[in-house]
Amino acid sequence: MLTLMRSSAVMGIEAYTVTIEVDASRGLPGYSLVGLPDTAVKEGRERIFSAIKNSGYGLPPLRIVINLAPADIRKEGSAYDLPIALALMKSGGAIDFPDDDKTAFLGE
Repeated sequence: MLTLMRSSAVMGIEAYTVTIEVDASRGLPGYSLVGLPDTAVKEGRERIFSAIKNSGYGLPPLRIVINLAPADIRKEGSAYDLPIALALMKSGGAIDFPDDDKTAFLGE
């Protein structure tokens, strides 16, 4: 299942939209994060899975691929933790809310 979530980032004094695309499918369980993430974004995996588990939710063992678009701009910091966690929970069926192009999530 493909889930899209919106977030944003700042480059200089300009803000731009970052789209988090989560593909969770059956197969050999795994986790891949692409789209030019820095170390803090990559380390978010541990924070995100711990937060989901400690919130009383669970995710089925899925093959997860997360793309942070646009792919040509470096993503920095932990502000993507919340939108990635929400997208993972939605794609895993733990939560449900309507898709909305006018809503963006930022948080750690």
